[in-house]
Amino acid sequence: MSEPSVLGQLARSFAMLSLIAIGGINAVLPALRDLVVDSMRWMDDATFMQLFAVTQITPGPNVVIVSLVGWQVAGFAGLLVATLAMLLPACLLAFLIGRIAVRLEGSKGLRLAQNALVPVAIGLILAGGLDLSHAAYRGWLTPLIVAANVAGILFTKLNPVWGLIASALVALAAHYSGLFVLG
Repeated sequence: MSEPSVLGQLARSFAMLSLIAIGGINAVLPALRDLVVDSMRWMDDATFMQLFAVTQITPGPNVVIVSLVGWQVAGFAGLLVATLAMLLPACLLAFLIGRIAVRLEGSKGLRLAQNALVPVAIGLILAGGLDLSHAAYRGWLTPLIVAANVAGILFTKLNPVWGLIASALVALAAHYSGLFVLG
């Protein structure tokens, strides 16, 4: 499936996403999911969530999901095209903005722009979390596990890793007991 048209679509789509990824890849996850699942139909929700899960357990930046999507869509060529298309435009833009910021250091306009981007990034990241929660929903147990983890993070001093481990064990126990079927 690594036809030039698919590689071109990957390049265009990921280059555009890279330019709006204020706050990192998590800020554009809803747009990425919409692109690869709903618009282009390169994969289904389950496959996208599996790729996302892999990126969460691997060390390094979450942008690895772009490489995995490229690989899934068009093999090794897709991996290269998607990764470069996601990284190069954003790197060039960051370099140019950095050069401008050095010249404008200390100005009110620069501070205003920096302060204005904070809520934009937070909003994009929260929207990404909500969108992924809809895609990951597998029944009544999902919101209970999420609520338990949120409560654990907010009201205890336990490391969140314990919540992840407990969540995995509960989901596996529910699945193997027939109480809850994992997607």
